[in-house]
Amino acid sequence: MKLTIIGCSGSFPGPDSAASCYLVEAPYEGRTFRMLLDLGSGALGPLQTYIDLREIDAISLSHLHPDHCFDMSGLYVVRKYHPTGLLPRLPVYAPAGSDWHLSDAYGTTNPNGMTLPFEFRDLTDGLETTIGPFTLRAMLTSHPVAAYAVRLEHEGHSIVYSGDTGPMDELAGFADGADLFLCEASFVDSATNPPHLHLTGSEAGQIAAEAGVGRLLVTHIPAWTDRAEVERDLLTTYDGDYELVTAGQVFELSTTR
Repeated sequence: MKLTIIGCSGSFPGPDSAASCYLVEAPYEGRTFRMLLDLGSGALGPLQTYIDLREIDAISLSHLHPDHCFDMSGLYVVRKYHPTGLLPRLPVYAPAGSDWHLSDAYGTTNPNGMTLPFEFRDLTDGLETTIGPFTLRAMLTSHPVAAYAVRLEHEGHSIVYSGDTGPMDELAGFADGADLFLCEASFVDSATNPPHLHLTGSEAGQIAAEAGVGRLLVTHIPAWTDRAEVERDLLTTYDGDYELVTAGQVFELSTTR
């Protein structure tokens, strides 16, 4: 499995990164299977430095806030109007109603036009399904809209992505033993933070410590937030391997233990 950080800026694109988008790749049937976790604002541009957009095999959208899904509008154009012709429908795992939401966001002239290039499949709490070489599991998180953490497993390895979430006890169990835990930390402990929205560095660190993850990858830090403060908060609860990710980083897991 290979994880590439396409965009990791929290809440909106920053000067050094697009909003949330993560490319996960693994061998499958003699080729490389490519899946996106989120396709947030500004991500479609840098994504093209890594792959041809026609090579995307599947997408999982954690939730329907713009910084996690709005570049689906650009991908709609690619798949519908590509010079080689309409591309095959792409499976998109997303919260219920994503087809209509994204169709309205783009402004398609036909009712629910997003379903022409995309085949939407509902993410639900407790879902377990197979997508190419991956087993995907989903868990509802604590956020103002329906939002899901996802766990991808392949040949004994696992990547867990928190999506957006406030503190919740269940997340540590969901991330239990993950090789890579891609976890948001949008808030800092020194601020008065609204509930049921995001995590601080210390909260992300506590979850990672309880889950016993191999490596914590901290993401979704907004451009206006001091990354050094997030890191200081993290170190109050976590002493394991970690990284505050930046766009362009690549993390690889071998296919054998």
